[in-house]
Amino acid sequence: METNYEQLGFRCGLEIHQQLEGKKLFCNCPTLNLDEKPNIWVERKLKAVAGETGEVDIAAEFEMSKKKKFFYESSSKDTCLIEYDEEPPRELNKHALETSLKVALLLNAEIVDEIQIMRKTVVDGSNVSGFQRTALVAMNGHIETSLGNVKIPTICLEEEAAQKLYERETVVAYRLDRLGIPLLEIATDSSIKNPEHAKEAASTIGMILRSVENVKRGIGTIRQDVNISIHHGERTEIKGFQDLRSIPKVIEFEVKRQLDAVKSGKKLSKEVRKAEPDFTTSFLRPIPGAARLYPETDVLPTKIDEKYVEGLRSRLPKLLSEKISEFKKKYGISKELAKELIENDNFENYADEFRNITPGQIANILISIPKEIKTRLNLDSSKLTGRDYSEVLSFLNEARIPKEAVIEILAKKIKGEKIELNEFKSISEAELEKEIRNVIEEKPNLNASAYMGIVMSKFRGKAEGKKVMEMINRALNK
Repeated sequence: METNYEQLGFRCGLEIHQQLEGKKLFCNCPTLNLDEKPNIWVERKLKAVAGETGEVDIAAEFEMSKKKKFFYESSSKDTCLIEYDEEPPRELNKHALETSLKVALLLNAEIVDEIQIMRKTVVDGSNVSGFQRTALVAMNGHIETSLGNVKIPTICLEEEAAQKLYERETVVAYRLDRLGIPLLEIATDSSIKNPEHAKEAASTIGMILRSVENVKRGIGTIRQDVNISIHHGERTEIKGFQDLRSIPKVIEFEVKRQLDAVKSGKKLSKEVRKAEPDFTTSFLRPIPGAARLYPETDVLPTKIDEKYVEGLRSRLPKLLSEKISEFKKKYGISKELAKELIENDNFENYADEFRNITPGQIANILISIPKEIKTRLNLDSSKLTGRDYSEVLSFLNEARIPKEAVIEILAKKIKGEKIELNEFKSISEAELEKEIRNVIEEKPNLNASAYMGIVMSKFRGKAEGKKVMEMINRALNK
């Protein structure tokens, strides 16, 4: 039976965390995650302080009760004294701020007139100082979805946390190359209507983020947190989503967990939980509150001029969704191919240069064939360079090879083998027909697929598979 989320009093919101490129937020260290061998080690213990309300945050008290000791390691190539809280922060990274403002404008948000850095108490060791610096940059945005607008009350720019290496009974170890990378936090309201709607909203925000330059790409550069509650339940924040496809499944589990607790009379608490690989959740800590925030006194506020904002608005990039539609129409390719090609820097240049090849064929060579090389030939197609693709496309454009030879030539390039174009010279129809008759005579009573395998093993890269099958069927039906 389908779940009626409205009747359950389902409330759901998202927090999207996106890393930015360039320098770190309050120092000149790179955001490259260089993976250099560590040459700095530090040991710390952390203690929570009272926030603006004069109280110590409940989540900070919980972490302090564990009495953990923290070990930190890093390379001097991507960290400095600021990461270790041994030197005051420098001024706010203006390039990161500009990127965050562009994203905010694409999210239809109102830019604040002054950026005030705040400290957010965090004593789980993920910030050496015992706090994370964060700043509100925009408010009152929204995105459009199939189930109506989803509001975005706040957009913040903050420091990324350190990367946990391991945790033991009394010790937690972190690496600091990630600490201080500019991190954009986009929070929706609780108007998301069901698990699939949550996935759609996250996907839409992700698309907008990928539309802007200086936004990091790849695994680990974007994370989604989901906040959920139902009637008689309590707000739960679920952290650790890397894959959008897991969002609906984890939400369904969490709704069932709260429903079962309510039905059995158990009292639920506001808490932060971790999304597990099997789509269940596990307890992490109580949900923090406003008591953890207090002003940063080492960084001056940054005023935002209206003319500057209008200048940004006038040169906002096109959304990826618009570019995909344009690609699809201009090149006559599928939406799926257009989605993948939109981030390929070479496709449009190739389409202009190699006019004897259709854009669809070029798209297939850039997107589909590398996947086939990985799955069928078990070769690392990421080793192929732009020069490799350009050379093969040139051969095809000049009719020096048939299109069936492309995968074989690219495979040879990966293996570092010499390319002899004579090996891939197309076979004539008469020669192919003769070979098919010979195979059928030598091995009678096989089916068409078996004959196809025999013929293609001899002429792979020289004959089109579709044409070979047509000729085999014609020969069998005589």
